[in-house]
This record gives sequence, structure tokens and C-alpha cells, in this order.
Amino acid sequence: MRTLIRDVRLFDGERSVPRTDVMIEGGSITAVGAGRPADAEVSGAGRTLLPGLIDAHTHVFDGSLAQALRHGVTTELDMFCLPQILGEQRRLASESDDVADLRSAGTLATAPGGHPTQLLAALAGTVLAGLDAPEIEFVSDPAQAPAFVRARLAEGADYLKIVIDDGRVHGADLPAMTPDVATALTGAAHDAGLRVVAHAITASEVEIALDAGVDGLAHVWTDLAPGDPASRRLAERARRQEVFVVTTLAYFEAITAQHVRTADCARPGSSANAAGALRDLHRAGVPLLAGTDATPFTPAHGAGLHRELELLTEAGLSPEEALAAATSVPARHFGLDDRGRIAPGLRADLVLVDGDPTRDITATTSIVDVWRRGVRQTR
Repeated sequence: MRTLIRDVRLFDGERSVPRTDVMIEGGSITAVGAGRPADAEVSGAGRTLLPGLIDAHTHVFDGSLAQALRHGVTTELDMFCLPQILGEQRRLASESDDVADLRSAGTLATAPGGHPTQLLAALAGTVLAGLDAPEIEFVSDPAQAPAFVRARLAEGADYLKIVIDDGRVHGADLPAMTPDVATALTGAAHDAGLRVVAHAITASEVEIALDAGVDGLAHVWTDLAPGDPASRRLAERARRQEVFVVTTLAYFEAITAQHVRTADCARPGSSANAAGALRDLHRAGVPLLAGTDATPFTPAHGAGLHRELELLTEAGLSPEEALAAATSVPARHFGLDDRGRIAPGLRADLVLVDGDPTRDITATTSIVDVWRRGVRQTR
């Protein structure tokens, strides 16, 4: 079946086109430009067509992928999925067109007793109800790195996530991965052809990750006040090492709100610090990938990415830069060459919205239609 989206404003993942037609046939985009006869037409008048959105930091549970797709997120980059449910989520993403696509790190690497073990304990009786307590394979010695990476490959990991976190931002005191272990894991993953993404949320933890040679950071740092010269220096170092950074401002907004409710405002990790770090990264020219750290709680899958886009523009990105951070930029840095842009031959993962989000980013929430692999979703 051929579907023509006619007379639509286009943001193709990198640039805007005021008015054009886009043809979908099967699961692919077959033409951008002059319209041709089609089996079905969709009016694009007053609307903008976007590539399907990519959330570059999520945690998938049952129902997450369907929730994401309803909000125009057609791909989720999961940064730790419980092994008990990962296989079923991969199957759904592969076989069904009414859920978002999925890439996953599988099981993350952390120190014995390190983050996020304290959070997994808190999930007992909620999203883990009916599941055995998850077991995390800890890494405490550099010699364990090759075996850990082999186990992730057997698990089907698309990239490796390592955790360098002493707990301060969470109000805890946790064992943290040592620099030699981080370096060994990164080297073993690179030898196996995997990208490495580091969870590191203080400046000192980010320094360890950069020393290890990681490819990306799963968060901005949050312990330096806006305008701190150390933050600018860290951003410049990230640029020199060609490291990408996933933004997760919505996550830090959520935990800042929690700290306010509990009158615990002294912890590093405020949303103001996170926004300051992001501004330094943006000025330095570091590639920024929109991600939320979505869970079954907050930020929410799908909806959280639209809030992330708003926060990115509030922190200084243009609407087009924010849209690229949720489309072409994560596709490029995670090797997803078949999506993230609107061009002939690419997947027909598309979002049609009312209005013009290249001028007003909140228009991304005014979703008219979503296509995943060319399948128009029921709304």
C-alpha cells in the first residue's frame, strides 16, 4: 500500500522544508518531493512531519514500548532492562508494529552493591511484583571484564553500559566502580565491537569515564553550579574526545522535585546544575542526544521525551537542534543508519503533528498520526 502525505512542512532530522510531499510504501519512505498516485492520502496542511522520535535513555518494563509509541517515540535506547523481561520486550519490538522499536544494553556493569541495586530493592512489590529478585552480575576486578562482555554479547546487548556512581546525587553512600575496572570494561567492549555508555553524574565520575575512553555519557553532570569554570573545561574535554552526551534533564527535574518535597535540597543533582552543564556542552559543540531515563514512574515513557525537548530549548538549544537531538543525532551515534531522518530508502518511522515545532517545540505534543515501519497507528 502506498500512502502520500501531501503538502506538509518537513523537518527531515537535520533541516526544514516549508512544503513538500512524502510517499510511504510498505515499511519505507520511497519519495520526498512531487506527489504521485497513492492508495491513501493524508493532508499535511498546517502540519509538520518529523522522523519518529528516539529516546536515547530509557528503562523498559512491560507496557513501556506501547506507551512510547503512542507519543511518537518509535525507538527506545534502553540502558538496563531486567533479564527476566528483556527477551519478551525484544520479541515484541521485532514482531509487532504497535510498540516502539528497541535497542538495549541488557545487563549493566556496576560495582558490587553499587547503583542501581538500592533502587531495585525499592521496586520490589511494584513493577517487579511476581518476578524473582533480579540478579546483577557485579564487576570488581579488571580481569572479569572480558567474561562480562562475552556474557552481554550472548544476551544480545547492542552496546555496553557501565555505572560509575558513588550515590551522592541519590543521597546514598554506595560502592563505585574503580577506574581500572572502567578502563578494562571499555577496552573489552571495544574489542568486541560494542559502544560504551557510562552512567556518571558528578564531575569526578565523568573524569573517570573519559579516562576510560567511553563513547558516550548517559547523563550530564550535576554537581557543578552553573557558570563554574570546571564545567566548561569538562565540556571542552568531552568535545576533544568526541564523546556524545545524553541529556536527561527531565530526570533531574523529577529528582529535584522529589528533594524539594522531602526538604532535602542540599544534594548535588539539581535541575539547575544539569541545565548549566548542558549549556556548557552545547557551547562546546558536544553532540547532545535527547533522553529521559524513563521508567514506569517518572519521567514517563513517550510523554517524558516531549518534556525533555522543552527543557532543551529552555537551556539554549534552538527547536531544530532539540528535534535533531531526538532524531538524527542519536541515530548517528548509535549506528541506526535506517532511521532518524526522512529520506528515500529509510524506515517509515514518522510523526505528524499540528503546528510548527521548529518554531514552537511544544507543538510536538499535538500528534495527529504516527507510523512505525509504515504502519499507521490507530489513534
